[in-house]
Amino acid sequence: MPSNPLFSTRRSFLKGLTVTTAGGIILPNMLLRAQDTPASKKLGIACVGVGGKGFSDMVNASFENEIVAICDVDSKNLAKAAAKFPKAKQYRDFRKMLDENEKAIDAVTVSTPDHTHFPAAMHAIALGKHVMVQKPLVNTLWEADQLHKAAKKKGIITQMGNQGHTFEENRLLKEWFQANVIGKVKEIHVWTNRPIWPQGPAVAPKDAEVPANLDWDLWLGAVPSRPYQTGIAPFAWRGFFEYGSGALGDMGCHNLDPLVWGLGLGVPDKIEATSEGLTDIAWPKGAKVQYLWKDIPGHGEVRLFWYEGKNADGTPCQPAPPKELGAQKLSGSGFYMVGSEGVLYNQGDQAKKLTIFPEQRSKDFLAALPAKTVDRSPTPGDPQKEWSLAIKNGKEFAFMSHFDYAVPLTELCLLGDLAIRTGKPIEWDQKKFEAVGNPEANKLIKRAEYRKGWDYS
Repeated sequence: MPSNPLFSTRRSFLKGLTVTTAGGIILPNMLLRAQDTPASKKLGIACVGVGGKGFSDMVNASFENEIVAICDVDSKNLAKAAAKFPKAKQYRDFRKMLDENEKAIDAVTVSTPDHTHFPAAMHAIALGKHVMVQKPLVNTLWEADQLHKAAKKKGIITQMGNQGHTFEENRLLKEWFQANVIGKVKEIHVWTNRPIWPQGPAVAPKDAEVPANLDWDLWLGAVPSRPYQTGIAPFAWRGFFEYGSGALGDMGCHNLDPLVWGLGLGVPDKIEATSEGLTDIAWPKGAKVQYLWKDIPGHGEVRLFWYEGKNADGTPCQPAPPKELGAQKLSGSGFYMVGSEGVLYNQGDQAKKLTIFPEQRSKDFLAALPAKTVDRSPTPGDPQKEWSLAIKNGKEFAFMSHFDYAVPLTELCLLGDLAIRTGKPIEWDQKKFEAVGNPEANKLIKRAEYRKGWDYS
């Protein structure tokens, strides 16, 4: 193997640890076994959205539970889910499903396009049901605030579906920060290969006949009624303002999570953004967002830069690599952090392949790893099971991606989106819940109109 800090550091990092088949790092003595959890009855689970990610969410939530009802606006998705859970009642409208099965349902998963997360979760919460909602929780700041307040009022167990938050690597990174792995953090650069769907000028929907398997009216949810258009369902909705949250909404809750949690990043003091190919209806072809925190305890001023999509010339929108990488190119997605004592580089999404520079600091640090002070998840990689165990225990685990944590994380992504969409600096006042001196941004905090029957304010 070449004498390269990246390889030698990775080799040292893995020494003495058990490596999973997925390349993650597990400390066996820190994990809880299912039998260590107090016994409890099976939960009655209802699933809103059972196609794609929703299917795996449903399957994972079924562990030691019963799927009592399933809902999807696409009959093909519903048929596939019904074949897996034939005893579950089938619905196209989640409102009808939740109302008709209120007594049988204990908890609800929501795995739909971003714009329908809010009404589905709010309907379930109003009935006192525990909820697990896919990331991002919602696609407007007002909805995030309302969802948080409703969940707190009902005292339910909540979870966002950013599975990386359950991983061992997130805990390690938090402990590394506590041990000043690279000293005081000054700059963070995070980039993603998203969007992998049309955005910017490439978004050109056309009116068309509704597919026989799709209930378009129910798919729209709170969005005002309009003709069906190509290039939206079932996947490319992410590129539209009204339905999705762009690349930052899609991947921010994954790739910002270990950094936000590890460093304790709260509401930023200022957010600025530039973009390439922004249109009246779609998120841009590419964008750069800068977040500024003036005073993070133990670090001082911290700047975080987010990069997504493509530049005008079609090249990936990425930062300049740190000099420590030499001739090596950046991975397709990842992050690196510049500290007063070194650089920390991660290849890929979340925090799964970490490298410390310079090499001597890496050797010294990894030779005496910090104490394991952060509680481990009993179900690494599986937030549905973690959520289920919390419900049965009657209390949220402090380390979960519950709404007290997930709402601010979602809001951080949505504030970046707000800066992208307006092209103007955002100085956010959390108490007043507004962008200071920015009326254009404030108009976008809440959806302009909710259809009758879909307003949960």
